[in-house]
Amino acid sequence: MIVVIQCAGSKRADAGTLSAPDGSPVRFVAHPELAPDDGAFYAKPDEDCGDGTTWRDLLLKINRGEVEPPPNLLEAGSLYRPSVYGALLKHVGRQKLYILSAGWGLIRSDFLLPDYDITFSGQAERFKRRRKADHYKDSSMLPPDSDEPILFFGSKDYLPIFRQLSAGHRGQRVVLFRSVEQPDCSECVTVRYDTPRRTNWHYEAAESYIAGKLQLPVR
Repeated sequence: MIVVIQCAGSKRADAGTLSAPDGSPVRFVAHPELAPDDGAFYAKPDEDCGDGTTWRDLLLKINRGEVEPPPNLLEAGSLYRPSVYGALLKHVGRQKLYILSAGWGLIRSDFLLPDYDITFSGQAERFKRRRKADHYKDSSMLPPDSDEPILFFGSKDYLPIFRQLSAGHRGQRVVLFRSVEQPDCSECVTVRYDTPRRTNWHYEAAESYIAGKLQLPVR
């Protein structure tokens, strides 16, 4: 089974990033034009990185081994601070774990990612919040010929991008939800996860999966 979990706002303190043309670290956000005027170098993933290509292009070159990676650039499966990411990585392995990143797309867990502050959460500051209408050239790294089922751990804010980036997958897609109302995604199998926890409830669901306590209608 392929497991997809949405990204987290908290990243490891030692997470590296890419460098701006002047050598300063890049702070990746959803809307640089709304960022504080604090002297930091803000950018979006699909903006020009200074050589006519984008930061996303540069990151792909780094992951292909065509460009030397900067120090402390971490694999996606190790970038986020909550312990559930490491637990999932250990449980399913790096080949089967994918991160749904609001900044970079549907990324395999061994893909190197920089630190970033981009989210779909409506609670985030405006310059960090990606809107549904914002244009991103998101990557989708799901194996093209796989018919394995996918299990998605994520909130309703991340469900639209999950549906979009996994639309071509041939296998069954299982979406957990906590709300009373079933989400509108008829092409997926939806399973209600019953918990009183409201914030980051999908972490609890992932822990239940790891413990073998999550019942799923997987073919």
